[in-house]
Amino acid sequence: MGTNGSTMLEPLEPLRQALPPIDPSAVASSASCALPARYEAVGGARQFTKKTLGQWELSERFDEVALVVSELVTNALRHALPADTARESDAPPVRLHLMRWTSRLVCAVRDPSVDSPSSPGSDDCDAESGRGLFLVDSFSDSWGWHPLTGTLSGKVVWALFRLQSAD
Repeated sequence: MGTNGSTMLEPLEPLRQALPPIDPSAVASSASCALPARYEAVGGARQFTKKTLGQWELSERFDEVALVVSELVTNALRHALPADTARESDAPPVRLHLMRWTSRLVCAVRDPSVDSPSSPGSDDCDAESGRGLFLVDSFSDSWGWHPLTGTLSGKVVWALFRLQSAD
């Protein structure tokens, strides 16, 4: 289910450009998994996150990171993959990427929609819709999104976690 290595991250180069300054050569680890277009994929994303963070000796960050991963994957499934959308069988509709630098962890969810996610506003925390991004904003240090370019269409929504004080 998971894939490690920099080759999976090539489509995410614009993500690196959109993040706060992080030296790309300092990437310590990365992992990626394809997720099926089913809500059960959220549980699979949490298990993948737990296993990956354990391998990276970051298990103490699991609760907050898993909450954010769950919200990003749920949003991708709910909003980027409506039931009437045609699905290409050869490409996974949603993909979770985890990237670890010395002092940062980024979780990014790629989906086929070009629509921007709704930013959390002051009224969104009480609304059923929009609560996910409010939680992402609350539990991560920063988050954002960008459209994909090149052969892939869609977007990546990412959340950044500080692992220690940045220099």
